[in-house]
Amino acid sequence: MLLLCRFAVDPADAPAFLARGTRALELLTAAEGALDGRLGRAVDDPGRWVLAVRFASVDAYRRALSPFPVREHVVPLLSEALADEPATYETLVDAAAGTATEFPSLLA
Repeated sequence: MLLLCRFAVDPADAPAFLARGTRALELLTAAEGALDGRLGRAVDDPGRWVLAVRFASVDAYRRALSPFPVREHVVPLLSEALADEPATYETLVDAAAGTATEFPSLLA
């Protein structure tokens, strides 16, 4: 399961957004079933950011969103994400060190 949220952030607000995104990653990746997370800024447009977190399953993703600190700090941040495309994706292929592993679709 992949959570992928894009944000439009005024460059003047970048330090505050970085702090909020860092806190969100700390909370989300502390959850059981969270695999890893990243916060990045576009090289060619410093006003565009992305938050990506991988979870072992849909259930792990849902559980990660339930603790009070997550609802207090992370959910408001996620609500600011650009809403013109989906934010949650199933993982169909994982790759590391030149080897790809395919997973069955949860939708099939």
